[in-house]
Amino acid sequence: MANPKKRPARSGGVPRWIYILLGVLVLAVAYRLLAPGQAEAAHPDPRPGITAEKVLPAFRFADQPEVAEVYELARQIPDVIDGIYCYCDCHKHYGHRSLLTCFESEHGSGCDVCMQEVVMAYRLHQQGKSLEQIRAAIDAAFGHA
Repeated sequence: MANPKKRPARSGGVPRWIYILLGVLVLAVAYRLLAPGQAEAAHPDPRPGITAEKVLPAFRFADQPEVAEVYELARQIPDVIDGIYCYCDCHKHYGHRSLLTCFESEHGSGCDVCMQEVVMAYRLHQQGKSLEQIRAAIDAAFGHA
């Protein structure tokens, strides 16, 4: 009489652990590609001769004095903020090149991260800090570590 609890032999099937391992690998790769992180936060090189020509004028935000003030600060240091990564990740959503790009449209007016980064960059620039020092301070304050 045959043993009823005996399993039939597998013929050429892929072991279950291979599927589990593959699933874990796919999830790890997807997380690395889609999750924001420091690897994406590469500060761009400031463009030589960059100006504030495209930064929206502060008077456009006359009904929002705090926003108008930040746009004016951005107009004063385009060569600095063109070399700063914007941690609101607008490069993903809007194709922005740098923090300067945020203020060439109304985007900066509605984004606390953009406005805080400009204020910090301006203050540090006024203190005589280098672009590298400003970047380090912004990374420490806003980075996705």
